[in-house]
Amino acid sequence: MINYIWLFFIVASVVVAFFTGRLKEVGDAAISYAGVAVQISIALMGVMALWLGIMRIAQKSGMVKLIAKAISPVIKRIFPDIPPDGEAATDITMNVSANALGLNNAATPFGLKAMQSLQKLNPNKDKSVASDSMCTFLAINTAGIQFIPASVMAVLAAAGSDNPAEIIAPCIVTTSIVLVLAIIIVKILERLFPEPAKLEKRKAGKNA
Repeated sequence: MINYIWLFFIVASVVVAFFTGRLKEVGDAAISYAGVAVQISIALMGVMALWLGIMRIAQKSGMVKLIAKAISPVIKRIFPDIPPDGEAATDITMNVSANALGLNNAATPFGLKAMQSLQKLNPNKDKSVASDSMCTFLAINTAGIQFIPASVMAVLAAAGSDNPAEIIAPCIVTTSIVLVLAIIIVKILERLFPEPAKLEKRKAGKNA
């Protein structure tokens, strides 16, 4: 899909430039910024290597596990349908912790493993419907709260920013707000559109 979006932008810019008589400016800008892109990429490699190294140390030193232990009570409250000490809860906790520290490479395997664990607990397998816990985890993962936005800081540093770390506070605030909103919305939708297994239980309780 992203390829089609980029193709649309390229074609649209060329078409607009053609009808406005600015094809030369578009061509000059493309050549000029191709070189800038290479320069930023090279600078980005060094900065990313530094941050990934720091994050790797945090992972190896047990910092991720400490954060995971600290947020585990919150995870239990957000996911009441899964065993609090089960495999799914552990994977979700580790995924959220890794994302918060900017450890994207470590967070992805935990995220995939968490979804697999949640699917095992999914009471709607036969209906091919995601459970409430799966939808909640997807919302949290998409919101992606970050305390150390290493990737953004690396891009800012590579682009010549004087203080790339100034993005930390705004990033924490915005991602926290998005996370809270995502959880609130998904919990509201859970009540408005209950999953089939819970709906059947409600009907059975009414008939009993």
